[in-house]
Amino acid sequence: MRITLGDVCQSYDSFEVLKNISFTAEAGEVLALLGPNGCGKSTLIKTICNVKPAISGSVHINGTDITEIKKKDLAKLIAYVPQSNIHSVFSTVYDTVLVGRCPYMEWSYTRNDLKIAAEAMMAMRVDDLADRYVNELSGGQMQRVFIARALTQDPGFYLFDEPTSSLDLRNQLDTMRIMNGIVKKRGSGMIVALHDLNLALRYSDKVLVMKDKGIYAFGRPEDVITEQTIYDVYDVDAEIVEGKHGKYIQPYDCSDTGLCLS
Repeated sequence: MRITLGDVCQSYDSFEVLKNISFTAEAGEVLALLGPNGCGKSTLIKTICNVKPAISGSVHINGTDITEIKKKDLAKLIAYVPQSNIHSVFSTVYDTVLVGRCPYMEWSYTRNDLKIAAEAMMAMRVDDLADRYVNELSGGQMQRVFIARALTQDPGFYLFDEPTSSLDLRNQLDTMRIMNGIVKKRGSGMIVALHDLNLALRYSDKVLVMKDKGIYAFGRPEDVITEQTIYDVYDVDAEIVEGKHGKYIQPYDCSDTGLCLS
């Protein structure tokens, strides 16, 4: 499966947010969206999944314009997990996860649907919370529940908007490792907005860095996430350090060192 954007522009009323965004995301790859707050990462994800249709330009899935795809069919192709989710106050974790099977339902859930939901909860380590009400959960637990719901959709692409923002360090690593593994195993794709550059460097196959409503850089993480990029986009000085487990980013306050790039 392939998602292709061509000269996509987006705005809120008269305020332009995205300008001439063009790139292709391929199945089997994790594409990380990076950039400072307010650069348009969330808006871009909403545009890709047609939650907010593009003002101009096009979004195609396997050559078909996304506006021509029925909602039920689109739900089989794309699973979208926003930063915050609307949920029923008295919905259990199990019921919430099972909702992800709705695009495939005819009259009722099948045994296979129940099995897929159970496997998704186990994958995201929320199976022990199955009978709990969602509103009783912590922010991190709730986020893992909604990722599990996305897994039950078994889509061609996962679109996640900062899925690790409310997770502790262990669950951040677990979530990205699990999703990276699912992408490779199932041959699906993932577009994920992240703030943690180290997670992007470790778990993504491609990186798209956004700045000033457009694309600053696009390519392999080791080519795109550089000290110069970090300075240009975030106005932060950093070093790319080689450790025993690979490369990682060490930001620092240049006012303490006198080594500012500026």
